[in-house]
Amino acid sequence: MPETPFIVTVDTEGDDIWSRPRAVTTHNAHFLPRFQSLCERYGYRPVYLANYEMVMSEEFVEFARDVLARRAAEIGMHLHAWNSPPLIPLTDDDFHHHPYLFEYPDEVMREKIKVMTVLLEERFGQPVMSHRAGRFGFDGRYAAMLLEAGYRIDCSVTPGIDWSATTGAPGGAGGPDYRGFPKEPYFFTPRDIATPARSGLLEVPVTIETGRLFRSAPWAYRVPLMHGVANRLSPMYNWVCPGENDLAGMRRAARRARAAGGSCIVFQVHSSELMPGGSRTFRSANAVERLYENLEMLFAELSVWCRGTTLAEFHAELSTKAAA
Repeated sequence: MPETPFIVTVDTEGDDIWSRPRAVTTHNAHFLPRFQSLCERYGYRPVYLANYEMVMSEEFVEFARDVLARRAAEIGMHLHAWNSPPLIPLTDDDFHHHPYLFEYPDEVMREKIKVMTVLLEERFGQPVMSHRAGRFGFDGRYAAMLLEAGYRIDCSVTPGIDWSATTGAPGGAGGPDYRGFPKEPYFFTPRDIATPARSGLLEVPVTIETGRLFRSAPWAYRVPLMHGVANRLSPMYNWVCPGENDLAGMRRAARRARAAGGSCIVFQVHSSELMPGGSRTFRSANAVERLYENLEMLFAELSVWCRGTTLAEFHAELSTKAAA
């Protein structure tokens, strides 16, 4: 009987946000039923972490209401600060710089979270518990505000990854440094988002495993002439994420997590990656077909030892164990 929880998370956002469009479109909503069908064939129930433009898309809302009514998915929140009301400029061009939410003043942060939460609950008729920060940008202030707004689960942490060189507002410190953060799910308090606690917000990190060559010879990745070769031989990081790794890399990450006794496997994909031309990685219809071939093989392998669950259900399981 498959025992390891497998959590499929979808950053549900507009088309090709990486190109920093001025007018954000949501054509990728039309391509979600195919992904949902694939997940359902293997007993997986995706968590669609939706941002503002998708929650305003009638096509996505119709799709999401159907899967929620069938209890075939969960809806959570994903917040792109530069495009989520209230639109209060932080930089000279927020649509170009894509500032992190934690770079805004507290009152703006809190209001953006409130507006998105109310909108999600009005559109889908149920409370939301789960969240992933836009651009993985998360800190203790953000965590405290999520708890105030009724959230119980976050999945923003990418263990081992340092985003500080990925800038938001000009002159800012960049994104969070998740080196040294736990790989396994843990409860934490806003005072210290990297240290497990007895209660608080549940962090469910994306499943990421450090490459073997990077563990033994990290210097090889810092030498310009060797970096490309080293990364081809052994990627620095293996994610269960098709936008970051091919099938081999995703399998490595999942298998190593299993061998280490991981309590769950967390898969991540962007909704726009499921549409031709919706991302920088899957530009053509052929690329999307290859993506689905890889997902079919990955999901089939994981179905032997994984069972599908949502973030809310996983939270309930851990909370029950903690109370026992």
